[in-house]
Amino acid sequence: MIKHLLLLLTLMCSVLSIEAQSFAWGGTFKHDLYTRYANPSDDIATRSAGSALINIGLGPKVWIGGGDFSFSPEASFMWSPFALSSGDYKGLGAISFPIMAKFEFLGNSNFNNDGKIGFSIGGGVQYSKSELWYLKGSFKEQGVSRPFFQTYIIEADIGFGLSGFDAHLFIRYGWSGDTDANTLNIGMGYDFNIPRLREATDSEF
Repeated sequence: MIKHLLLLLTLMCSVLSIEAQSFAWGGTFKHDLYTRYANPSDDIATRSAGSALINIGLGPKVWIGGGDFSFSPEASFMWSPFALSSGDYKGLGAISFPIMAKFEFLGNSNFNNDGKIGFSIGGGVQYSKSELWYLKGSFKEQGVSRPFFQTYIIEADIGFGLSGFDAHLFIRYGWSGDTDANTLNIGMGYDFNIPRLREATDSEF
């Protein structure tokens, strides 16, 4: 994980040296409408677990750029308390940690003063774990385990942003280069650029 974080920091510094009109920090809140995690196959049990609607997450985010474009590294913690496998029930719950960097345009850049439609694309890595608790003993006896597994992820967003805030619909897909593990997250994201929000709020008084 440290290696991937260093890679993101290096990429961030490279973009900063090319074009950095502004730097800002804040957070992102996620609400997955649907999520699915497919573990590496063990040839014993159904490897997928999914959940709809009750999936929430949050994490830190930074922006480097201007009104029509920004580069944005982010990391978040996603929690799906009722995720389960419909194939053979083994346990309950799932968590994931997506770490990525995105190129954000127009309204999604989070620096613009006028409300605009925007879009983003980015990628990184995600660490996921299903059957978070209550993994049934009958499956443990067969050798089933559910450790964290890694996938490479790509995400595409479309949304609307204004003065430090944007709301966007996203789809994020993950795959593994070494196993057949994969992930899918579809939902809504809400980004808060704290310095820009303060500036916009102060200007109104």
